[in-house]
Amino acid sequence: MSYYAEYRSKLVTAEEAVKVVKDGDWIDYGFGHTNPYALDKALAARKDELKDIKLRHCLSLRVPEVCKVDPNRETFFFSNWHFSGADRKLHDQGLMNYIPMIFRNKPLFYRKSIYMDVDVAMFRVTPMNKHGYFNLHCGVAAGRAIIENAKKVIVEVNTKTPGLPWAMGGREECIHISEVDYIVEAESPVEVIPPATPTEIDKKIAELIVEQIPNGACIQLGIGGMPNVVGTLIAESDLKDLGCQTEMLVDAYYHLYQAGKLTNKHKGIDKGKATYAFAAGSQFLYDWMDNNPTLATYAVDYTNNPYNIAANDNAVAINNCVEVDLYGQISSESSGPRHISGTGGQLDFTTGAYMSKGGKAFICCTSSFTDKQGNLKSRIVPLLPQGSIVTVPRTQAHLIVTEYGIADLAGRNTWERAERLINIAHPDLRDGLIKEAEKLGIWKKSNKL
Repeated sequence: MSYYAEYRSKLVTAEEAVKVVKDGDWIDYGFGHTNPYALDKALAARKDELKDIKLRHCLSLRVPEVCKVDPNRETFFFSNWHFSGADRKLHDQGLMNYIPMIFRNKPLFYRKSIYMDVDVAMFRVTPMNKHGYFNLHCGVAAGRAIIENAKKVIVEVNTKTPGLPWAMGGREECIHISEVDYIVEAESPVEVIPPATPTEIDKKIAELIVEQIPNGACIQLGIGGMPNVVGTLIAESDLKDLGCQTEMLVDAYYHLYQAGKLTNKHKGIDKGKATYAFAAGSQFLYDWMDNNPTLATYAVDYTNNPYNIAANDNAVAINNCVEVDLYGQISSESSGPRHISGTGGQLDFTTGAYMSKGGKAFICCTSSFTDKQGNLKSRIVPLLPQGSIVTVPRTQAHLIVTEYGIADLAGRNTWERAERLINIAHPDLRDGLIKEAEKLGIWKKSNKL
């Protein structure tokens, strides 16, 4: 049977495909852009027929239909590996649970099926090529591990033109038709993530970081206004021959490539290629990704493996946090007990950059914020608030950056850490931090700023 004949034999409507779901099943949706549209809607329509349906997903780009139709969680129980803004709102409404993880370990959870059962996997994919492969485009991440562990696999082919980019590997970027049980065709949007507008403080922090980046560095950038402005400043700088090994491919890398800064020629592994696990950004980013051999997408257990990161000299990781305390404990995923996002790959890249020859792991935050009552509050705090999640332990904290400077915590004792962190806090809030440090016994009168 030809691939196209096999395709036709497996082609059904979304409504027919979701009939495979039965009471008590575990369902996995694809990551980010690989989250299905038509299948989600068809499954939601079965709310009153089904019982105890448990779903997992990572990084929703919209509110899932199964959550919209079931505000009391009578049928669908949704969990998530990493929250987007939409997921955070659902969590606040009691409609979503968080699954703690370090991102590099996600494929392992599925490959060791003692941890994860998958009755049905549902992924949005590109149209099939002549070799019988569908592509996972912007969301490779842990896709292959989920598919290999699933009892049934349904793919939703996006027929929209222009459509999803074909991401080149690397590895684990494709699904073969022989692995698929049902195929659904549907036209759905390619989600564009508008760039965050950087603030003046973002620009100041970015300037401090760019001064610390050497030629030939291999850079990991997260999402947000500050990483975008880092990319812009690098593009305008004299830096050259930079590399990319990242979990998330963002617009900033495209700008670096267009400026001739991103050559990947000094990378220790994947020389000549920018490596990533998933992508989100503007349409020009997706156009750049499409069938581009200078990019290589891999599963996240490869891109985020600290040893692979450290194989590149001068690895530079640039990430954001919510708060950091005077011991150097970093919270990047919660505000007190309120969950915001997730651990993601921050600890992976902080560790890998730490291990890299000449590596630097930057964790950035504004020195302060104004609360709802109009009070100025410090993001450098004596102790993390009760309920805050430690994303990066103090033992892995390296370079903390605010608009007032950079605090290098590596190899420093507790009072040195407190001193350096207070020195980059907002000037109006430093005396209060010193008093709290004295109460904690990590600040003595003999210590000087």
